[in-house]
Amino acid sequence: MLVELFPYLSALLFDEVERSAGVVVLRARVRTTAGTCRCGRSSGRVHGRYIRKLRDVAVGGLGVVIELQVRRFRCENSACPAVTFVEQVPGLTVPHGRYTPLLRGVLTQIGLALAGRAGVRMAAAIGVTVGRDTLLRLVRALPDPPARVVEVLGVDDFAFRKGRHYGTVLIDMASHRPLHLFDGREGEDLAAWLRQHPEVKVICRDRSGGYGEGARGGAPQAKQVADRFHLWRNLGQAVEKTVNGRRSCLAEPTPESSPAEVEAEPAVVQPPRELKIVNRMRQQHAAVHELWEKGLSKAAIGRKLGLHQATVRKLVNARAVDEVIARTLQRAHVVDPYTGYLHRRWNEGIRNATQLYREIKELGYPGGELAVQRHLRRYRTGRGHAPAPGPKPPSVREVTSWIMTNPEHLHDKDADKLHRLRERDSDLDRLTGHVRTFAAMLTGRHGDRLDGWITTVEQDGLAPLASFARNLRRDIDAVRNGLTLPHSSGAVEGNINRLKMIKRQMFGRASLDLLRKRVLLTR
Repeated sequence: MLVELFPYLSALLFDEVERSAGVVVLRARVRTTAGTCRCGRSSGRVHGRYIRKLRDVAVGGLGVVIELQVRRFRCENSACPAVTFVEQVPGLTVPHGRYTPLLRGVLTQIGLALAGRAGVRMAAAIGVTVGRDTLLRLVRALPDPPARVVEVLGVDDFAFRKGRHYGTVLIDMASHRPLHLFDGREGEDLAAWLRQHPEVKVICRDRSGGYGEGARGGAPQAKQVADRFHLWRNLGQAVEKTVNGRRSCLAEPTPESSPAEVEAEPAVVQPPRELKIVNRMRQQHAAVHELWEKGLSKAAIGRKLGLHQATVRKLVNARAVDEVIARTLQRAHVVDPYTGYLHRRWNEGIRNATQLYREIKELGYPGGELAVQRHLRRYRTGRGHAPAPGPKPPSVREVTSWIMTNPEHLHDKDADKLHRLRERDSDLDRLTGHVRTFAAMLTGRHGDRLDGWITTVEQDGLAPLASFARNLRRDIDAVRNGLTLPHSSGAVEGNINRLKMIKRQMFGRASLDLLRKRVLLTR
């Protein structure tokens, strides 16, 4: 049975087996009386002998070393450039190799899966001592996978260093296997690869203009398909911008109090003070717009005021300060669900924050006492009556998620909130209708309706959504194919996630050749 699994055993004579220091040493020699040179000539003239040490896979957690006595023969072929040669045992030895093919294959798979340091730890766990450089060298020595015919190609970029350095990965959409990995994301590099593969019929990509140009230049015969995931995500960004512009309409109208309730309600002597962060944003917004009107650039404003460029850009783009501070005011706080109870008890005369903390703790409050003290501190001056808190408006993200969610999957509570919101604001009502129409096109593969949807949205007064629709016209054929054909870039995104995991395993210090080997050969 062992001979069937390991044919080389029949070619060896084992003289001794020894165990020492956690290693099993097998001393053996070759049975045959002659050897075969690389020129094909057999020879029995022995030139000399020496001991060759080979490491094999571990047995029972113990390392295995084979001390093989090999002979060096003289080649009798006068035309052969080799004067002498060393006998080889098929399946056990290779020229200049110190590992058996079995151990070499195991270490190679460990290197592919875990790379250097992690691979060393894994090899030690199975009884094999190896260096991290050896593992990486074995991975780099692997041949590239054989070229295969590709009819449906997926292409996407990935970041070596986000915002600075990018690469491109090509995926065979039939097998979901990566085909090629190269540095950069220029369209010409993609076009050069496509010219060598004229069999490509469909190219699945995101809405990057560079890949679109490269696909048209390298494979004009192929259909380009825009990824539906990216289309939906871009639509979600436009919806969020639109909702953000209507933030002031998100709050529920405050119900009017009866005269009796107004008389019974104590006057609020000390109104809540404005948060420090809100006050700072008002000052920064005013200062930024003052300098912007004087003609200073955003970079110059940032240097003058000591603000980050992204902060300056946000403040410049906000026409009113309310657009900036509204998101801060809508931030959830751990005390928010219990403010009604706290204010009612406060107005009843209970001013001990510790006692109030214990009471709301019994109601399920998960925070600490300090947060309660900070909330009630603003009411300790004057008569200090706490106002009756009104309903907190939903955040922009919440409203966006309600609009982007399938109505059948929306919770009844959220669906009711969205319904009331649509009744109060006609813009959000039309926005929801446009989004659901687009969703029906996307899920039902009705790409023939795209032109009509774009025209309708462009004629509407929702600027961010109209901008999204105009951008679709720049890549209309690929977008229409994406909404019509069954092809998707899901396999591409899955490979990008796997590539990111591999890249993080190597801590970003490995070069492109090693990353390419691991991405193309890891299963």
